[in-house]
Amino acid sequence: METVIPPSLPVLLPIFESPVGFPVRRVYCVGRNYAAHAREMGHDPDREPPFFFQKNADNLLPPGQDFPYPPLSSDVHHEVELVVALRHGGANIPVAEAIAHVYGYGVGIDFTRRDLQAQAKEAGRPWTAAKAFEHSAPISAIAPATAVGHPTNGNIWLKVNGETRQQGDLAQMIWTVPEIIAELSRLFTLAPGDIIMTGTPAGVGAVQRGDVVTCGIDGIAALSVKVV
Repeated sequence: METVIPPSLPVLLPIFESPVGFPVRRVYCVGRNYAAHAREMGHDPDREPPFFFQKNADNLLPPGQDFPYPPLSSDVHHEVELVVALRHGGANIPVAEAIAHVYGYGVGIDFTRRDLQAQAKEAGRPWTAAKAFEHSAPISAIAPATAVGHPTNGNIWLKVNGETRQQGDLAQMIWTVPEIIAELSRLFTLAPGDIIMTGTPAGVGAVQRGDVVTCGIDGIAALSVKVV
């Protein structure tokens, strides 16, 4: 069928040491999946399980590009996260089978307009404007699981201008990757090309224009982004 306007091109993420790209369908995000971060945001992780929200595929910022400071905010925060890329989808995926759906892993930053998020929380409104704005999710190249395995622990960190802001371990996640996939698949029908950002450790904070943000997960991926 012809279209009245040109169709959008797919969003492609690079794959480490590969000439082909990873086409992105949807971007799911896990909220409050590290206990210390849940507490620093004023919540009790022992009583409140992680929840899910979404960014758009075209919110992703591939590696090697600057992050433009967004309008309508003066309090943009960094949140470093393990990124999971799916090669298979489905609904009601059992936890025991979930890891087989993973293509690979990367590291990403969930940039958040914290002031707009606070306003939305106070009004009981969705977080869309705070989370799903242009370029709000810088992502590294994807490392295939065939090369890096399926990490259950490992140092996750973020620095601003060389100063450590966030540091934790993947083992500190409240929900594991298989549990996240299984739970998401109860709420949505997952598909190849879906990306999952799995939550952030404690230490989130503001960035300013001119800052250089570096982050990584040891043995998986690293990323550097300049705020402009």
